[in-house]
Amino acid sequence: MTTNTESSTGEDFYAGASETTEGRVFTVSGQDWDEVAAGLGEGEASERVVVNMGPQHPSTHGVLRLILELEGETVTEARCGIGYLHTGIEKNMEFRSWTQGVTFCTRMDYLSPFYNEMTYVLGVERLLDIEDEIPEKASVMRVLLMELNRISSHLVAVATGGMEIGALTVMTMGFRERELVLDLFELITGLRMNHAFIRPGGVAQDLPPGALDEIRGFIALMKKRLPEYAALCNANPIFKARLEGVGHLDLEGCLALGLTGPVLRSTGYPWDLRKTQPYCGYETYDFDVQTWDTADAYGRFRLRLNEMWESLRIVEQAADRLGKLENEPVMVADKKIAWPSQLAIGSDGMGNSLDHIRHIMGESMEGLIHHFKLVTEGFRVPAGQAYVPIESPRGELGAHVVSDGGTRPFRAHFRDPSFHNLQAMGVMSEGGMIADVIVAIASIDPVMGGVDR
Repeated sequence: MTTNTESSTGEDFYAGASETTEGRVFTVSGQDWDEVAAGLGEGEASERVVVNMGPQHPSTHGVLRLILELEGETVTEARCGIGYLHTGIEKNMEFRSWTQGVTFCTRMDYLSPFYNEMTYVLGVERLLDIEDEIPEKASVMRVLLMELNRISSHLVAVATGGMEIGALTVMTMGFRERELVLDLFELITGLRMNHAFIRPGGVAQDLPPGALDEIRGFIALMKKRLPEYAALCNANPIFKARLEGVGHLDLEGCLALGLTGPVLRSTGYPWDLRKTQPYCGYETYDFDVQTWDTADAYGRFRLRLNEMWESLRIVEQAADRLGKLENEPVMVADKKIAWPSQLAIGSDGMGNSLDHIRHIMGESMEGLIHHFKLVTEGFRVPAGQAYVPIESPRGELGAHVVSDGGTRPFRAHFRDPSFHNLQAMGVMSEGGMIADVIVAIASIDPVMGGVDR
């Protein structure tokens, strides 16, 4: 039901039969529920009211529609309406080469693009049976970029969560720091988002000159900036009153619904794939899995702050390792895999290196044919299927990739944590107030690009 008992002319307004199958429709234009109820007939004030929140609402983290059934200000039923952002990414990947697939999947969860690339690429490398051939420098660069991405993603979660409850200072601070991370991404990959930088066999190119100095400068600055969030929010009575006890979901509920990430760890369960099922050499890094014990929105906020500290520790270790790996390769030696995946840029910053052009254009017809086939078709991947999950900022992210032995994925399907975590929206919101729905959604931190891929 939408809302006013009177039209602009003062006459009672009823929807026509074609407008609703739910019975009488009311249109409320901003007054209190008591005023609305006073204008209703006997018994009507206790009827349920169904409200659409979204899909354009700024507090719903993307194009998410919430269908709320209300009794006064209390939510009696809450459901999600998804699919408004659908892009057909998984289907499109079936019509592109294995390397080009990275360009599609990086756009799913647009707040953590490196994780989308990473899980897909790990699956492709498992099918190629080259997991042990990935150069150490490429693995370290992947870890560095992912942990920087975890920091930038958590900053958005904290910033938008603050904005939605009126803490605008938290929002401006969060986006201020995120800009610094995106500057690092631009320095290393050339782009602020949708990088397609992690490729089968390694990464697209080496670190540019001066990148490690910029990264170390960022680490030093963040160690000064992160305590500001704790000082502003941790013991803030208004902030705690809005978050404590809101969006509660215990361990049993998380396991039943398949929830992962900060929502699961806020129950005290230390499940983190970087520790439980390590990949990219995470077992060689020194860091702790952060947990909280309140299983509510406040615990998830505190958890994300703590995780940013742990990510800084990992970034610091990765930067130190990269300092010792200067001039090391960042792509596998197999040229059939390496060439389409690596950017061999000429001295003018464009195209291919002059040596490569000289070879294929002037010395070897076979080299030219091979080059043409690799560029247009890509490499072949042995038939089979693989699923390699990783720990994204929102939980378990995995890509199930299937090959029929060709140069394109036969099927690529992603387990996006936002899609699974959104199942908890109803159980977190029902029985609470309308204002608490916003806090519960913010604490889940869903990204609709991943949900509607």
